[in-house]
Amino acid sequence: MERRRTTSSFSGGSARAIEAARLAGRELVLAGKVDAADAVYFATHVEPSIDGSQIRYVGEAGADDKRRLLAGAQALLFPIDWDEPFGLVMIEALASGTPVIGFRRASVPEIVDDGVTGFVVDDAAGMAAAVGRLREIDRRVCRNEAERRFSVSRMVDDYVNHYAVVRDGALAAS
Repeated sequence: MERRRTTSSFSGGSARAIEAARLAGRELVLAGKVDAADAVYFATHVEPSIDGSQIRYVGEAGADDKRRLLAGAQALLFPIDWDEPFGLVMIEALASGTPVIGFRRASVPEIVDDGVTGFVVDDAAGMAAAVGRLREIDRRVCRNEAERRFSVSRMVDDYVNHYAVVRDGALAAS
């Protein structure tokens, strides 16, 4: 089955995800809760573009729906427009074997290995161009990297090691 759909979670960058999907000629599924603070942005910049065909909005996705959307997507578009310290949805996409195409901002360059697990781009045109390069990305590598870098056991081991460093430093200082 050919994957021609991309997906994006709702954010202030949704208008840029829509622009990228149109430039790439791909279907875009937007998912996420529209908070009261975002209602005017959504009504002004997103809702007018929703046509039910190329651009769809499915609302807030529960865990099962999110997994299904991510696993079935050609890519996750992550047009971040603020300095979020960690993008959990990127990890969820990679764990689903779905490459991430994100703006060179916030944690994107730390999470996405450009050309390996997705692409780090500067604008909607770069995002659209990256959609055309997705055949270069091995979805198994996306999944494997998510497991290697972000599994529970890996993160627990890192915390234990950090605590040991703190403990050893405290013991040496006393």
